[in-house]
Amino acid sequence: MTDPFMRAAIEQAKKSLAEGGIPIGSVLVIDGEIVGRGHNQRVQKGSCVLHAEMDCLENAGRLTAKDYKRAVLYSTLSPCDMCSGTVLLYGIPKVVVGENRTFQGPEGYVKSRGVELIVQDNAECVQLMQDFIATKPELWNEDIGE
Repeated sequence: MTDPFMRAAIEQAKKSLAEGGIPIGSVLVIDGEIVGRGHNQRVQKGSCVLHAEMDCLENAGRLTAKDYKRAVLYSTLSPCDMCSGTVLLYGIPKVVVGENRTFQGPEGYVKSRGVELIVQDNAECVQLMQDFIATKPELWNEDIGE
């Protein structure tokens, strides 16, 4: 059974896929409430930075340091260097990852900086990415900088 916050992140990933984008989704949770939702919009908006986590944080708006310290960031895929850096910059103490089989960001480094990182190994997240990578490998490689 997928927890409700990862379910919300998966819905964001599916939204991105339906828009012609990369199926990665994210939500930011504070005190048990979703305060931001986002999905990868690099394709849709021609952006170099709108990964799911960045879109999610942007949509959450301006928050205080106290807010971030109570937050949990959910992402369907292991956050990349850019998104992990943002977690560290704002002091988000916990990240819940849907899967890290198709891509693994700097998880060891994030943990070494005191962030609690939980990988759910969610089958639906894995399947979304495997299907996308098989169908659009060139777009996927662009997204991860290869």
